[in-house]
Amino acid sequence: MKIINTNIKDVKILEPTIYSDPRGCFFESFNKKKFESILNLKINFVQDNHSVSKKGVLRGLHYQLPPYAQAKLVRVVVGEIFDVAVDIRKNSNTFGAWVGEFLSSDNKKQLWIPEGFAHGFLTVSDVAEVLYKTTTFYNKDAERIISWKDDKINIIWPFKNKIYLSDKDNSAINLRISEVF
Repeated sequence: MKIINTNIKDVKILEPTIYSDPRGCFFESFNKKKFESILNLKINFVQDNHSVSKKGVLRGLHYQLPPYAQAKLVRVVVGEIFDVAVDIRKNSNTFGAWVGEFLSSDNKKQLWIPEGFAHGFLTVSDVAEVLYKTTTFYNKDAERIISWKDDKINIIWPFKNKIYLSDKDNSAINLRISEVF
């Protein structure tokens, strides 16, 4: 597995080694021993989530407050998304900065998003199925959402057509320093 650094030190792109032949391909999407060795950390995933979204659906920017903060490993098994992680660690020198990466069933890249980051994605293919592992269970009371169009964060979303949001995401507010890490 190849690790690709991003402009935020702790957010990583993981690119698996793919073995292809005329029958198709094979790759390890997750190997705990290799993952921990590459990232130099101990990890314990407790929940797998599977999301199906149509083109133009934007989910996020979601995070959970401590002690329910989640690290995530995100990948796409059908279609393509533009995946985003926003640094919300108030003492970080990259506070408010974001990383965006196209993840697809074709490129098989994964995005490692540690605790202290908000996460969201935009579906750019007709349909996308996203799988992500989390290090803590979902806790509704600890969940917070930052507006996808917060002008202080200024994410450049790669879609100019209509964006489709859930009611919860549509009512999200801008980043508030009082509700971050």
